[in-house]
Amino acid sequence: MSPRYRGANQAGTVVAVVADIMALILGLWILMYLLDANRANSLVQFVHDAATWLAGWSHDLFTFDEAWARVVAGYGLAAVVYLFVGHAIANRMHRH
Repeated sequence: MSPRYRGANQAGTVVAVVADIMALILGLWILMYLLDANRANSLVQFVHDAATWLAGWSHDLFTFDEAWARVVAGYGLAAVVYLFVGHAIANRMHRH
């Protein structure tokens, strides 16, 4: 690999890692919600706040009757979009 392209590869890797972390936070909140984690716990509060911020655009997008279905669909959609878009951008950066 020539030194000229090394920066683009590193930037693509950073984009992919950031997308993975965002999806991990969203997935972690879905898991905590489904397992009925203690919302008074600081870690649970942090994950919930971060996930709510990350999924602000998809939160309450679906109107299922069951609350767990709304959480899985809303936060899950955000996680999938972040993974798909983040890795698509990273792959594009790796090619150039």
